[in-house]
Amino acid sequence: MFSQINSCGLMGMDGFEVTVQTDISNGLPVFEIVGLGDTAVKEAKERVRAAIKNTHLQFPAKRIIINLSPASQKKGGTSFDLPMTLSILCATEQIAHDKLDDSVFIGEVSLDGSVSSVDGVLPMVIYAYKKGYKNMYVPYDNANEAAVVEGATIYPVKSLRSLCDHLNGVEKITPHSVDVSELFKKRRETLLDFSDVRGQENVKRALEIAAAGNHNVLMIGSPGTGKTMLAQRMGSILPDLTFDESLEVTKIHSIAGVLPKDMPLITQRPFRAPHHTVSAAGLSGGGSMPKPGELSLAHNGILFLDELPEFNRNVLEILRQPLEDGEVTISRVQASLTYPCNIMLIASMNPCKCGYLGDSKRQCTCTPHQINQYRSKISGPLLDRIDIQVEVPSVNYKDLSSNEKGETSKSIKERVDRTRQIQLDRYKDINIHSNSQLSAGLLQKYCRLNDQANELLKAAFDSLGLSARAHSRILKVARTIADLDMSEDIKAEHIAEAIQYRSLDRKYFE
Repeated sequence: MFSQINSCGLMGMDGFEVTVQTDISNGLPVFEIVGLGDTAVKEAKERVRAAIKNTHLQFPAKRIIINLSPASQKKGGTSFDLPMTLSILCATEQIAHDKLDDSVFIGEVSLDGSVSSVDGVLPMVIYAYKKGYKNMYVPYDNANEAAVVEGATIYPVKSLRSLCDHLNGVEKITPHSVDVSELFKKRRETLLDFSDVRGQENVKRALEIAAAGNHNVLMIGSPGTGKTMLAQRMGSILPDLTFDESLEVTKIHSIAGVLPKDMPLITQRPFRAPHHTVSAAGLSGGGSMPKPGELSLAHNGILFLDELPEFNRNVLEILRQPLEDGEVTISRVQASLTYPCNIMLIASMNPCKCGYLGDSKRQCTCTPHQINQYRSKISGPLLDRIDIQVEVPSVNYKDLSSNEKGETSKSIKERVDRTRQIQLDRYKDINIHSNSQLSAGLLQKYCRLNDQANELLKAAFDSLGLSARAHSRILKVARTIADLDMSEDIKAEHIAEAIQYRSLDRKYFE
């Protein structure tokens, strides 16, 4: 007796086709799973056996061999439980299986026959639909995320019994659907607003520029000046996620197993704020079968590193290449996987260990050695990759006690959206979306300076001892400032403001 059921595996960001082949023959009772499965796949034997018996179906006392094809592809996880269980029932003719060629089955079975959720359902369903499969049988708890794939018919499976009844025509499972447009309508309701922040107009200006050009930002200031408060409101002025961006972000969260059950599609830009004790693997991703880390979970959104010098220096150095490339590659013996991480890095730090160096209200208690030791955790190469560095001064009482509301996020976002659209139109033929992505060759084309602006930049380059990378970053920021002013040309005042946002790496890190 032979049967064949279609399923999907997961490798990195993409699914791959897996055919579950089952052969049942006479002989000593044995149950073997072949096809390069990991421990979770091997342990499925006992889950499948118990699920079939506890659903009051017949588990054959024969020689059972299940092959997960292609046998040369490494497979992991518990998503093959359901198709393996189904293939045994089909081979023993307990289920009608003559019309399952266009169907894919994904899910973990519990010992009582219920079907549990698994990670990575969305990328698997996307892959299966692109391969021509129409009917997707997924765990009930994964149905929402699977249903965002337009055109696919999603059947939410609660238990093995309900699936058997559906396939045998006893009681049909109702296909599940979600209204994607409704999800996008509700996306901005919970965002914090910049109007809550008193004072700090210079910092708000810097963050507006960062949002307009997708630039990285470092905020330096004493405790209680509002650095975290400002960072938490950045999402309210960033451009809305497009559907394609939203789908890509949701795929990453699905693979990592952190997609909320009540949120089938992530419609707001991610804001990830890992604690400073995060490990290198937690930041970049890892595991025997590598999963995304905080860098990738912040893809198309914000990675906020509060108290930057408190992070392990080795962990911070991991940021250098991903900030340049927009992707992180994790290499293991079994696989080498690449996850996207096109992020905006927002970092904050105190000027010294006690936090009050240069503060007008409190006296710094650090020794010069302690100050240097504290700052030395931030390397020059990492600092070079942060486009905008801005001081966050203490807020005076007049600003704090004022009843006058600051500018709202909505009005700032309108300027940011307008500026981003200018960039999208400018770069539509070269596959980049913002000024921060300009390469060295493109800088020469899109960031030409007149004589006055060029002389100003040359003077700053010599006096501040800037690196070539810092020079490029200044040009990118100046391009964004010009776009905010709706100026095609980069003028001297745009260069002057961009230089202002590079002065901190010499004031604090000389």
